[in-house]
Amino acid sequence: MLLVDSSVWIDFFNGKSTPQTLYLRDEVERHEILLGDLILCEVLQGFRSESDFQKVRQLLLNFPCQNLVGSTVALQAAQNYRYLRTQGVTVRKTIDMMIATFCMENRHELLHTDRDFEIIAQYLPLSVKHP
Repeated sequence: MLLVDSSVWIDFFNGKSTPQTLYLRDEVERHEILLGDLILCEVLQGFRSESDFQKVRQLLLNFPCQNLVGSTVALQAAQNYRYLRTQGVTVRKTIDMMIATFCMENRHELLHTDRDFEIIAQYLPLSVKHP
């Protein structure tokens, strides 16, 4: 499955043409897209109008939604973060570490536009989709 990060969804809903948003637009029907609960929250909290919020909420809930963090993923994310620190790398956002760890633990590919994920993928077995 392909987990789409909020960085791509936000660009998509803002009408930005990037390789990732174009891939999402063109491939959405051919690939099984997975939505994460944390990603759902990040995307929806940015909408100011109620009507936009409701439209996007309805659209996103058409995708399977998975809880991304439980104690197992949280503990492994902490271990992954600590490992990266020993390599001289500091991930800026804890949520990115949890999303990356969820993908690694469940063998999901990640579509994103966030530099933290590229850094994580250099040191850990994070599968990143590069359209």
